[in-house]
Amino acid sequence: MIRKAEINDVGRIIELLHQVNMVHHVIRPDLFKPHTTKYDKQELVVMLNDCSKPIFVYEDGDVLGYAFCQMTEVRDDKLLQDIKTLYIDDICVDETARGKHIGKALYEFVRDYARSAGCHNITLNVWKGNDAAIHFYTNMGMQVQKTTMETLL
Repeated sequence: MIRKAEINDVGRIIELLHQVNMVHHVIRPDLFKPHTTKYDKQELVVMLNDCSKPIFVYEDGDVLGYAFCQMTEVRDDKLLQDIKTLYIDDICVDETARGKHIGKALYEFVRDYARSAGCHNITLNVWKGNDAAIHFYTNMGMQVQKTTMETLL
């Protein structure tokens, strides 16, 4: 079952955030510190009360995955069209539950949520080297919108 995250889910979400961080740390140890999370308990509690940043969880007796989302809107911009976008900040499936189509269920739930909210598109970022995520999102029908480049000094 997929539902909005609740305060009782925070501890489990933090455990999953650790898994995501370690994936990023392994790929880019020059950027990501090990054994930490991008959000702490207090930040998550604030996010749970922010309707522009919904967090969805996949639960099957335990929280096995989540999707952090953020609604953004462009209005009256000089250059850009008026557009409403759902940005996926993070999707995680517990490493012990992968291969059971939980990620697909979360993505499809988020896609349907974005469609019902009147969004034009869904965006997200994937780090180079996270081949499993790139493959997953490509299979979900996503395509490259833009590319960020860097030079290490």
